Amino acid sequence: MSDGASVAARRRDAGAIFALALAARLAMVVWAAGRFPPTADGAYYQRIAERIAAGLGYTWLWPDGVVTYAAHYPVGYPGALGALYALLGAHPAVAMLLNAVLGALAALAVHRLAARAAPRSRAVPALSGGLVALHPGLVAYTPALMTEGVTGSLVACAAWASARARERRPALAPFAVIGLLIGAATLVRPQALLLAPLFAGLALSGSPPAGGPRLLPSLAARAARAAPVLLAVIAALLVCAPWTARNCLRMNQCALVSVNGGWNLLIGADPASTGAWAPVQVPEACREVFDEAGKDACFGREARRYIAEHPGEWLGLVPRKLAATFDYCGAAGWYLHASNSSAFSEADKVALGAVETVFERVVLLAALVWAARRPAQAPGAARRPSLAQRALDIARLALFALGVVAALHVHAWVGYLALLGLALLKGRALLRAPVLVGAALAVLAATAATHAVFFGAGRYALVAFPLLSGLAALAAARQEAE
Repeated sequence: MSDGASVAARRRDAGAIFALALAARLAMVVWAAGRFPPTADGAYYQRIAERIAAGLGYTWLWPDGVVTYAAHYPVGYPGALGALYALLGAHPAVAMLLNAVLGALAALAVHRLAARAAPRSRAVPALSGGLVALHPGLVAYTPALMTEGVTGSLVACAAWASARARERRPALAPFAVIGLLIGAATLVRPQALLLAPLFAGLALSGSPPAGGPRLLPSLAARAARAAPVLLAVIAALLVCAPWTARNCLRMNQCALVSVNGGWNLLIGADPASTGAWAPVQVPEACREVFDEAGKDACFGREARRYIAEHPGEWLGLVPRKLAATFDYCGAAGWYLHASNSSAFSEADKVALGAVETVFERVVLLAALVWAARRPAQAPGAARRPSLAQRALDIARLALFALGVVAALHVHAWVGYLALLGLALLKGRALLRAPVLVGAALAVLAATAATHAVFFGAGRYALVAFPLLSGLAALAAARQEAE
């Protein structure tokens, strides 16, 4: 097949993946729209979106009739819903449709990333995109007025932008696109900001595009190399800047996006914590603080004080938090059952959770197979492995065995950490890897680090599932591009 025909075929495949993903999610919307009202955090997002659509801004109406400015939850998702509600009406089905379109874009983005990672194969990109398109957890979460699926989609699209930026070096405009997408994700989930420099760095790694200049180890060259990363970070911050200014003006305290970091840190510092969310135990010092931002700041101070005084106990909570995040997701079944238990019973929740868990563990196992591969040897390298190489091989085998055992057991979080460890053993080869690889590992590492500090929940792992599904499909690739 000629190059032109191959490109056309891949584009048709991408269109088919997008259509498949959208059809699966629209079917969920048709089934769920009249059955499942917003619940949990979704009820809050729905109410805030209704107020934004009515021109009342991000404000909260209390039972006694008092209206206050609010910023406890990030503004991005209810803000987007408010804009759509103003045009189409404040019905949850509108939010579900937005979720469906963004979810389909994630499948398309992963397909395009995999096409670059396995340029000689049509099957591997199709498998990557198909895993996202039909992921039972992602598809069934479409009716949920929650932020994790939306964040995962925006992050996948930002990774796609990173791959395009790598191809178009030394052009700077694509790095601004990375920043804009990460900025949008930050307004939905603030910790996504960590990915702006990482995704820009991925675009700068790997082999230069054909005919592109080789970077020189001069000070000027290093400064030029840092400029695109800085541009991506600045673009992301500029997306958030109007909302940050609003918080400084309205909340009596500046905050990049939301004022719940102190709450979350305090919950994650509770010595009786199971690792998951729990009602906050209000410290004595904060009981007379009623301002929303002030209370969050007080909670943060008390949490940091406890951590400084009891570092060992706090670190001992980390395995519980990671287990709560990665061992079992079940977010879709949890939401549907909580929303309408008569339409989605406990048995339905368990059944969906079982299907989803099997799917996710298979994805993890495939990703471990990919990560356990020894990096390709450079031309002219010695055939006989050195002592250091043998030690690496032993470490690789041990981590792979640990990851497989964990993936087949209840402690999947150990398997995900083993995946990160195996990837690090690739050394410099990891820097030359396709953007799909680096992006998936970066999102996984950022998710693990965030919830090791705060607290965990299965739905938080959803953010990493699109890119991890794409990475898993690379286990079927014979050769990856650099």
